[in-house]
Amino acid sequence: MIELNQVIKAFEQEKAVNGISMHIHKGSIYGLLGSNGAGKTSLLKIIAGIYRQDSGTVRIKGAEIYENLELKGRTIFMADAPYFFPQSSITHMAQFYRSVYPQWSDERFNQLASVFKLDVKRKLHRMSKGMRRQAAVWLGLSCMPEVLLMDEPIDGLDPVMRQQIKNLLFQEAAERQVTIIISSHNLREIEDLCDHVAIMHKGQIIVQKDLDDLKADTHKIQVAFRHPNHADSLKEQVHILHEEKRGSVTLYIVKGHREDVTSQFRLHDPYLLDVLPLTLEEIFIYEMEGAGYDIQPIIL
Repeated sequence: MIELNQVIKAFEQEKAVNGISMHIHKGSIYGLLGSNGAGKTSLLKIIAGIYRQDSGTVRIKGAEIYENLELKGRTIFMADAPYFFPQSSITHMAQFYRSVYPQWSDERFNQLASVFKLDVKRKLHRMSKGMRRQAAVWLGLSCMPEVLLMDEPIDGLDPVMRQQIKNLLFQEAAERQVTIIISSHNLREIEDLCDHVAIMHKGQIIVQKDLDDLKADTHKIQVAFRHPNHADSLKEQVHILHEEKRGSVTLYIVKGHREDVTSQFRLHDPYLLDVLPLTLEEIFIYEMEGAGYDIQPIIL
């Protein structure tokens, strides 16, 4: 559905996107994670055809999207800070979207009114941040897109509305096979929504996997060895992302097949060996640490 091959985009001397390749299947909900300034928004704008890449290719359904009006009519980009015309209401913006997006559905717009419950005649600039976010999602989904690109889509929303929007996105992907890419710092929400994730750092993708495979490949292990030398020899046998000493117990974050990893620990017959569940947020932190992102405890 969406294919990127060695895409590069630079602003002045800095490469915001640096040689990214990815393939996103139709109907997938894809999470784009990364540190501040990693290049996530730039990448979304390239996929949306707002920016033109300096090199590489960006194709949706086999066609380049930049200056492709037909493809852009089926692609919606929702920015981190939604923009509306000055003094406009939801009714005014709906009229504009209807004139621009050929697949706009009045029926869908009216259906979603029962979800968002916003006053369509009220000026948008007088609404709260969360209400403007709801309006952007309402209008975007009413365009009946085939590709939906969302930058921090649930920022500023209350828990009930976050759940409502997540349910709508699940429906869009499952029933209409909409391909959705979400960039967010809220990893808990990404973990609930996405089936695939990519982690960006300094314009590059350092991890790109099915979410279930990513969790199956990274493990949190706490162990108490019988002898200090056992810990040293272990470092040559397994891929350790993080190591933290807690008294006589050491916490490891390691990559690899679970059985292969635990068998290496069991060779030393430790006093204690537990494999603990990892959240996506923990995986993100340790992957970023492994990529050289400076993560230091703060003591005040």
